[in-house]
Amino acid sequence: MLKQISIYAENKKGCLQNITGILCDSGVNILGSVTNDSAEYGIIRMVVSDPEKSLEVLSEAGYICKTTPVLAVECPDEVGSLDKILKTLYSSNINVNYTYLSFNRESGLPIMVIHTDDTKQVENILINKGYNCI
Repeated sequence: MLKQISIYAENKKGCLQNITGILCDSGVNILGSVTNDSAEYGIIRMVVSDPEKSLEVLSEAGYICKTTPVLAVECPDEVGSLDKILKTLYSSNINVNYTYLSFNRESGLPIMVIHTDDTKQVENILINKGYNCI
C-alpha cells in the first residue's frame, strides 16, 4: 500500500511548476501523477518517494495537502491488462474511484495506481487473484 499526496492548487500559470520545483528542491522524486482541474482550482495527485516530506514542504509553502492510501498493482504491458484488473474488482463488487499510470522502477512494468474506499480489501482480492501489488 502506498501513500499518495493530494495537493489542492489554484488553476493558474506556473502553479504546477512551482509545486514540482518545491519537490525537486527538497529531493523528492515524483513517481506518478495525475492532475484534475476545474475553473479555479485543481487537485494534483502524486505518488512520491517521500510523502511525509512532500506534505511538510508543500504545506509550508501554503498549499493545502493531504495523504491518502492507494494501491499500486503491476499491469502487464499488453492489450486488456487494465480491463482484466477492473473486471476482477467489478466481480468482487469493488468501486474504483480513480486510477493513474506509473511504472515499477525495479521491473520496468507499468503499474496502475488505484484508489478505492477499502485499499486493504482490494489489495487482498488482487493478491488472491495472482496480481503483484507494490
